[in-house]
Amino acid sequence: MAGTGPQGRAERRSAGELESEVLAALWATADALTPAEIQAEIGGGLAYNTVHTILKRLYDKGLVLRDVDGRRGAYRPAKNAAQLTAEAMHEALDRGPDPIAALQQFVSGLSRQEEDALRDLLGGNGP
Repeated sequence: MAGTGPQGRAERRSAGELESEVLAALWATADALTPAEIQAEIGGGLAYNTVHTILKRLYDKGLVLRDVDGRRGAYRPAKNAAQLTAEAMHEALDRGPDPIAALQQFVSGLSRQEEDALRDLLGGNGP
């Protein structure tokens, strides 16, 4: 959320941070939400036009779908949080010169619980 800076001015959130907040609001419900509903959910004095612009960007990226059958201008996520995270991980591995080394670094930073879950998934005990 946007806070107040040292001189009392509102601090601006980055576009990526705003996109994440909008997606989080959409993931938190099974219903499609209008920009006004998302604005109310996020709070922080965010202007309606800003929310609408963020939704347009997310729509252009294929991350949200616009619901035109029911309520006018309602949006819902095109992918759930896990799908989006997995895509980002695959893209990061594809960009690097040594994906195996990147995986080794990634795995070495896992918590015990995450490591156990990964072992279960790789052992065929996953979903």
